[in-house]
Amino acid sequence: MPATKPQRKPLPTSKSTRTVAPTATPAQPTIPAWHAAPDTTKAWKRLMTLAKTQRSMDLRKAFAGDRGRAKALSADALGIHLDYSKNLIDRSTLDALLALAEECGVRKHTKAMFAGEAINLTENRAVLHIALRAPKGSSIKVDGANVVPGVHEVLTRMARFTDAVRSGAWRGHTGKRIKTIINIGIGGSDLGPVMAYEALKDFSERSIECRYVSNIDGEDFYEKTRDANPEETLFIVSSKTFTTMETMTNAQTARAWSLARLKDESAVAKHFVAVSTNATEVAKFGIDTANMFGFWDWVGGRYSMDSAIGLSTMLAIGSEGFAELLGGFHDMDEHFRTAPPRKNLPYLLALIGVWNRDFLGCETVAVLPYCQYLHRLSAYLQQLDMESNGKRVQLDGTPCRWQTSPVIWGEPGTNGQHAFYQMIHQGTSPVPCDFIAFAQPLHGVGSKSTGEHHDILIANMLAQGEALAFGKTAAEVRAEGTAAWLVPHRTFPGNRPTNTLLCEKLSPRMLGRIIALYEHKVFVQGSIWRVNSFDQWGVELGKVLAKRIIPELTGPRGKSAAKHDGSTESLIARYRGLRGR
Repeated sequence: MPATKPQRKPLPTSKSTRTVAPTATPAQPTIPAWHAAPDTTKAWKRLMTLAKTQRSMDLRKAFAGDRGRAKALSADALGIHLDYSKNLIDRSTLDALLALAEECGVRKHTKAMFAGEAINLTENRAVLHIALRAPKGSSIKVDGANVVPGVHEVLTRMARFTDAVRSGAWRGHTGKRIKTIINIGIGGSDLGPVMAYEALKDFSERSIECRYVSNIDGEDFYEKTRDANPEETLFIVSSKTFTTMETMTNAQTARAWSLARLKDESAVAKHFVAVSTNATEVAKFGIDTANMFGFWDWVGGRYSMDSAIGLSTMLAIGSEGFAELLGGFHDMDEHFRTAPPRKNLPYLLALIGVWNRDFLGCETVAVLPYCQYLHRLSAYLQQLDMESNGKRVQLDGTPCRWQTSPVIWGEPGTNGQHAFYQMIHQGTSPVPCDFIAFAQPLHGVGSKSTGEHHDILIANMLAQGEALAFGKTAAEVRAEGTAAWLVPHRTFPGNRPTNTLLCEKLSPRMLGRIIALYEHKVFVQGSIWRVNSFDQWGVELGKVLAKRIIPELTGPRGKSAAKHDGSTESLIARYRGLRGR
């Protein structure tokens, strides 16, 4: 970061350094004795008993009988107010959930992560996204080397490059300033950066537009480049290995698109940079390796938006804005590490989710930000949650006897109210909801005559939470003079669980806090479910099969030795026929 930027306070730790075991080919891991299977704990059995009564809990009666319920079942930290009182829980349920976390060793697992132990057991790797936002002066060792200086060295190089592009010192091959930045990546190399760009657009340099290409579908590339000028376009190719099929296919297409106008092969070095660790392939592509920004094996893709993967974010909001984003992540890291579980936002959000998933049988969670800037948040959290905890086996390879990750989905309010809220209110399957909003708008749009937009927005959010919790009884509908045959249609059952996160104001720092809150929520749930939240073997099989099928779609007929099921072979033949092959 620039030297004029104040340094954040060093990360407190019980030891001066934290050491990570060397990475090696993993043997059958030994599961720590404290990492108990959840259904073997006393707390799990207690929760099973409580669920029999809480499942039919009446929130109207719960609030009427306990005037302090909202205060007791809420928590505040770092400008975020979490109200979880509209869930089907009481104090005894919360006590049992906290006991479950303790019996499952969540605090010990947390300590192991912050200490740099190789908790990603199937890949024998540390899990150190927390190091990406660790202040200078911290020491976290991998294979005997402190990684924090390396993190800050990359951040400094990113900042220098960012300042050069934003100031106009970096120009394209023909001398024109960069006006369009196109990030090419997929998964964690796309979802986090595009979410952050959209969320922080109000803090961005508007003379530069960031666009994102992820899909191998050529229509994505076409639309993102159709009105762009190659002389004013900079591509960021984000692939750790520089071999990811979708990313490199799009990158080669981008290279050809650029050179069709620029003609000179040397132009690639002025219009392409890489986020990668494969210097050989980067150089072969034509990118100057001085403009290659790396990251590490201990950073999972879905946890990497605050690494060099966030280069497009830094280019948009500037190096100081990116430092604020990292500061927000670190704020929440410290809250999670030090706050008691009963007041710990990630703990509470995670435990409520475990309760709803495993004991009340809720299969999905809707994340509903009442902020248009966060319109990509639900898509980002889908990967964070479902790729992390969408596992069917425990750490020791035995099947889970409990449910794991729910389906995460959602859209911004109030748009969703006119789309899928009907099902949330009156459907047959209860859907827990996370409402997220900011008390202070970035822009006070509206007038006294029409009403300020933000007040109307927040009123809608609060009304939805109230309606989902308390519903509308048949008696109340009849009292309005509704025809008897219409009463069932206009009755709302209520008792639909929700959390509300009311934050002070959207900013880079606040966004960092919110994302780290959900990162640590996912960690706590994975700890309780006894799964590895940091691998993703489930994405591999489809990739292998796709590589096998590609030549069967494009090559000479009958040349492939691969065998498929009757359906797949029929579809291959149909596709070839439709393409005239």
